[in-house]
Amino acid sequence: MSEPSMSEQPVSERAASRGITVLRGGVEQIAAAAGAAELRGFDAAWSPEFYTRSAVVTLARMAGTTRRVRIGSSIAYAVGRSPLTIATEARSLDEVSGGRLVLGLGTGTRRMMRDWHGADPDGPATRVEELVPLLRRLWRLHEGPVRHEGRFYHVDITPTAEVDAPPRTDIPVYTAGVNSRMVQVAGRVADGFLGHPLFAPSYLDEVVRPAIALGAARGDRDPAAVAVCGVVICAVADDEEQARREVAGQLAFYAAPKAYAPVLALAGFDAAAARIREAFAAGDHDAMVAAVPDTMIDALAVAGTPAQVAVQLRRYDGVLDHMIVYPPSFRLTAARCDELVNQLLEHAAPTPATEGAPA
Repeated sequence: MSEPSMSEQPVSERAASRGITVLRGGVEQIAAAAGAAELRGFDAAWSPEFYTRSAVVTLARMAGTTRRVRIGSSIAYAVGRSPLTIATEARSLDEVSGGRLVLGLGTGTRRMMRDWHGADPDGPATRVEELVPLLRRLWRLHEGPVRHEGRFYHVDITPTAEVDAPPRTDIPVYTAGVNSRMVQVAGRVADGFLGHPLFAPSYLDEVVRPAIALGAARGDRDPAAVAVCGVVICAVADDEEQARREVAGQLAFYAAPKAYAPVLALAGFDAAAARIREAFAAGDHDAMVAAVPDTMIDALAVAGTPAQVAVQLRRYDGVLDHMIVYPPSFRLTAARCDELVNQLLEHAAPTPATEGAPA
């Protein structure tokens, strides 16, 4: 039996549960952070995927350092892998974690699809809408052959030997998206939605939730069954200005691709985004960070002293079902990145740290 959904209660009636994700660092570092997050009372530990680290391999190691928290990909690339590869990787991760996997899938930008993965960048929403139900069928391969002929995928598998049922055939699948059409995918076929670090609470209210509802209506589903999760860039330091500068760097990092211009424009930061892109094109990282206004930091991220961060994190209660705190790393030393992770584990934890076994 699957674990209860993060969206069983109306979001307005409860605080957002908390997870943590770390982009920079090796597999062992991220796995150690996941173990520490469990001890600190976090609900989940997530691993992103980039051209420097596999979410799948990292999650396998995280499964070995944790016993209670959910482990999730935020995200694993849904392109560059066949449906069978994704299905078997998820099945194995769910097995080694004792049924704690949340499979987060995304496509990245059109440029990433084309240049990183050599995949057709057209129709990413349609691609994921085709993929997710197919994965669920592949997790039921013990019930019989799986045959599928679609726009993006061809599968024809007839087992030639006994196939054991997996521990779970209903592994939760969360999908990521930015524009309304991609967000609709979660409402139509997924168990949850993973928001982008540039999403303001207003974007979640004005774009994300209506798009999920529209997708759910088209899929004849209940939108309340789709957990809404957000990745929140967060830095904590005794010096408030240091934390704000660190957050500004990470916001600039994400604002540089033109693909996210509509998100920033809706939040009122189109002029700042244009300056960031101009500085990025010139290779001027200092100017990129300087182009991030204070209002953008306040609207899109959390930064400050431990006391300030504790207060700011609460603004996502009633907005998100699950909040994933994310330490910045752009232009920071490895030592400062490690320090930030430890500070967030302490000061962004949902409950005070406890000794001994995980709560």
